[in-house]
Amino acid sequence: MNKQTFITTLLAERAQWDALLAEIGEARMMQPAVGEWTVKDIIAHTAWYEREMVEVLRARALVGSDLWGAPLEERNAAIFEENRHRPLAEVLAEARQVFAQLLEELQSLSDEDLSDPRRFREMPAEWMPWQVIASNCFEHYPQHIPELRAWLDAQTKTA
Repeated sequence: MNKQTFITTLLAERAQWDALLAEIGEARMMQPAVGEWTVKDIIAHTAWYEREMVEVLRARALVGSDLWGAPLEERNAAIFEENRHRPLAEVLAEARQVFAQLLEELQSLSDEDLSDPRRFREMPAEWMPWQVIASNCFEHYPQHIPELRAWLDAQTKTA
C-alpha cells in the first residue's frame, strides 16, 4: 500500500460516509438508529477510532487509550458511555477536526512508513501499519454504512 492509494481510498470512503450523514441530516442524528445508539453516537464512535490513529501517527508508536486492552464490545460500550451525553454540534465538530488531523498526519508519512512496522515503536513485526490505520478509518465506515442506510430507508418509508 502506498501513501497516495491509501489517502485516495480514505477520501473516497469518507465521501460515502459524509454523503450518507448529509442525507440523514442533523435533525435525525439524535434518534436511535442502531439499538440505543443514535447517529450521533456512531459518529462519535468512528471519531474515537480515528483520533486514536492520529495519536499513533503523531507518536510513530502503537500508543493509545487503555480501552484498547478491553474486548471490542466493552471498548465500544465505554466509548458510547463517554459520548452519549455530548451535544451533537460538539461531536460533529470533533469528527471533522479529527479527520482533518488524520489527513494531515497521513501526508507526513512515506510509503515505507505505511508498510514497515519497525517505523512505529511497539508495533508487532507481523502487523502492517497501513492495515492498522485502515481498520480504524476507511475500513470502519463500511461497517456502519449498511446499518445506517437500512435505518434511514425505514425512516423514509414511514415518513
